Amino acid sequence: MAKDWWLYHGTGEGADRRARLEAGPPPPWRRFNGVPDPEYAPPGCEGKAWRQTSERGAGYVPDEPEKDVVNTALHLRRPLLVTGKPGVGKSTLAYSIATDLGLGPVLHWPITSRTVLRDGLYLYDAVGRLQEAGLEQLRPPGAAPAAPSAAPAPVTDPAPVTAPSISRYLSLGPLGTALLPQDRPRVLLVDEIDKSDIDLPGDLLTVFEEGGFVIPELARLAKQSPTVPVGTADGLDATVRIKDGNVQCRYFPVVVLTSNGERDFPPAFLRRCVRLHLDAPGPDKLARIVRRRLGVDIETDEEYGELVRAFLDRAEDGDLATDQLLNAIQLRLAGAWSAPGDRDRFLDTVMQHLTGPTA
Repeated sequence: MAKDWWLYHGTGEGADRRARLEAGPPPPWRRFNGVPDPEYAPPGCEGKAWRQTSERGAGYVPDEPEKDVVNTALHLRRPLLVTGKPGVGKSTLAYSIATDLGLGPVLHWPITSRTVLRDGLYLYDAVGRLQEAGLEQLRPPGAAPAAPSAAPAPVTDPAPVTAPSISRYLSLGPLGTALLPQDRPRVLLVDEIDKSDIDLPGDLLTVFEEGGFVIPELARLAKQSPTVPVGTADGLDATVRIKDGNVQCRYFPVVVLTSNGERDFPPAFLRRCVRLHLDAPGPDKLARIVRRRLGVDIETDEEYGELVRAFLDRAEDGDLATDQLLNAIQLRLAGAWSAPGDRDRFLDTVMQHLTGPTA
């Protein structure tokens, strides 16, 4: 039974709930005053990127406790930190939120041990711009500017380049794009933040609290050109005008951070997040997932019910991912591995443990 205060249901068709999301007042401490660029239109619920988001998000089956926590984060406009073992659906939850509320394609920021905060905020090709400055000095008067080239160019005391030229070498990252001022939030997936350098969670604190950041390369040029168009993480053709180098959100994005539990986070970081732990799905939830994703009712089809029982039995000896069960059922639907003597080899092939002595 849906609760009146819920915005996210996980069932789709949430246009009325999206309107409530957009109109709902934020907590006083989460109000931001960014001014949208009237010429910038974020991607909507159409196109290839949206189809990829909706196809992935439509198959997610949230439980009531998950809905409670997700809606808490939506109302408080706080990041959602989702923990759990690999394969339980942490990343897919972000796509489910975007699909359910029609918030456009998910912005994906995968984290590695080399990721730093600026990777998520913006990318600046300083070398490319320096090469262009050198070419500008060598170009005869009246000649047309050359297209940017990856080939090295001689540089001798480069003269200052006009401010608009920087836009070709600067683009917003996933986090920077999510923080653009607009009346409807974007969904940002910060995937596997526990793999990051030890400093990244702390570096994110200021951005999460202030809902914005400064691009120094543009701020230094503010007097020459206060407004500069730059590309976004949705593609270089999706440009937005940045004024005085400042990016300030109007509606804090829906930030979903996933963690496999490979490290602990500082209390200051945890305090700014709403936390959700996902356990491995039990028999009832597995039945609902299989029904929604593959249209198979394991309660009435004994062959597929037996696969679910085998999956649960094997999960007692080591971690398994839900998509391994879906792969097994998909293979059987296609007629693969259907010979009576194939059962054990089939299970060993498609349900290999992710952890444990047999992994």
